[in-house]
Amino acid sequence: MAYDKFNILTSSAVPLPIENVDTDQIIPARFLKATERVGFGENLFRDWRYNGDDTPKVDFVLNNPTYSGKILMGGKNFGSGSSREHAAWAVYDYGFRVVVSSFFADIFKGNCLNIGVLPVQVSAGFADKIFAAIENDPKTELEINLPEQTITILTSGEIESFDINGYKKNNMLNGFDDIDYLQNIKEEIITFAEKQLI
Repeated sequence: MAYDKFNILTSSAVPLPIENVDTDQIIPARFLKATERVGFGENLFRDWRYNGDDTPKVDFVLNNPTYSGKILMGGKNFGSGSSREHAAWAVYDYGFRVVVSSFFADIFKGNCLNIGVLPVQVSAGFADKIFAAIENDPKTELEINLPEQTITILTSGEIESFDINGYKKNNMLNGFDDIDYLQNIKEEIITFAEKQLI
């Protein structure tokens, strides 16, 4: 399944300064029955967003109209716990295209890259600067530049570089998942296979 091409994203961010957010908190296990990658966004952080009677918890950030945007600013060690792909699906389906944190669990990071969510790992100091900027002005915008691999706090101009696997970067720039990538080089694969038969 192809995803939107990712190049440069400029957006405000939703702050979630909680450390060790695990995949069961991102999408509780009782919502993992579906096999398609749609419909998970409504249950993103379900137990933090809603009371037992399904009324919204007014003090949770996703229920606060002050904050919005396509960037989720998470605390350290975001996406720990089980390897469920559904956690990344829920983040994407809700509308986030970038998650920023000072540290990601490897499997969650990989799952995000596989479905079109860019995990941007920054230093702890830069993460603190982002949280402070958002606290000062909830409309603070960040620029995520994938070609240059930089993240910028636009109000201050402060900038930091981030790392990304070259193959995954190319896929995100082209809106490819792994299958799309293989289909894109199908002729090369056929040519290679034919040479092996000579």
